[in-house]
Amino acid sequence: MTALPDGISRMVDLPSDELADNWEHLVLPPGLKERLVNHAVFSLLHRGKLSATRTALQGLLLFAGPPGTGKTTAARGLAQAVAVALADEGATAYVEVDPHALPSELLGESQRRTARLLDRTLPEVAAKHRFTVVLVDEVEAFAASRQLASFDANPVDVHRATDAVLTGLDLLSAAHPQVLFLATTNVPDAVDEALVSRADLVVSFRAPTREQAAAIIEDTLAELARSWPALEPLSRDTSALRMVGDRCAGMDGRRIRKVVLAAVTARQQTSRDPSSLTVDDLLTAAGELAATEQEGPLMPAGGGPRATGSPTGLPSP
Repeated sequence: MTALPDGISRMVDLPSDELADNWEHLVLPPGLKERLVNHAVFSLLHRGKLSATRTALQGLLLFAGPPGTGKTTAARGLAQAVAVALADEGATAYVEVDPHALPSELLGESQRRTARLLDRTLPEVAAKHRFTVVLVDEVEAFAASRQLASFDANPVDVHRATDAVLTGLDLLSAAHPQVLFLATTNVPDAVDEALVSRADLVVSFRAPTREQAAAIIEDTLAELARSWPALEPLSRDTSALRMVGDRCAGMDGRRIRKVVLAAVTARQQTSRDPSSLTVDDLLTAAGELAATEQEGPLMPAGGGPRATGSPTGLPSP
């Protein structure tokens, strides 16, 4: 296996079966998937023809919201969907940046690593493909807020690294308009404001509605029904799904999918034979997990509260 360049955790040629399920089974508000694909296709096809000064197009989409709301899955799925939509135009490369691999305790090294990634590594990838989609997960580690860093004991390297990110993105955007950046953050307040302002679209991800929760339960049951066909009627029981969805109010998408697993493993019979799963099993599991959610999230290792934040942007799921 060929070693990946520093700062990159994954590179895949798209379309890829590896990412196919991310988009198909992701539950988002009506119309949002289509809008994201349309925006990405327009950016990759036409941004190079337009003045960045007069359009403010940067080739950057930012997904912000609490953990478990589908940001990373949406980004990976969007890359796949765009590659499929543009397959007749040429090949698409998909790159995942690991922002946690860039910081260094050595003064100035974080800046050098970031500059190398944006000035050399990514342009080399882009030069070999018609289109390139780059995901930066947890972008707050890539472009940390310089305003917040001002209160740290030694903010100089944070400032330099974020400066390198902003400069590198501007240069890469201008030189390679066929590159699209997708960024996610669980802590939008920790992302530098200058990066947020560069985003062509800021999408706020929130906990699913009751209707979306029911759709997630349906999709999860449908996956189990592939192995245990007797579950198919339950996966299509609209009334039952609605009741379970109501009990999942306030949970994130990942937790909602775990309701089905919790229901299957609650009894020895269903653990051995999931086809015996019932609506009551699902309702009980949903109620138990909902009660756990109301008790509050677990404290992080440091003992302090988790940071939260909500950016402004369109659309708002």
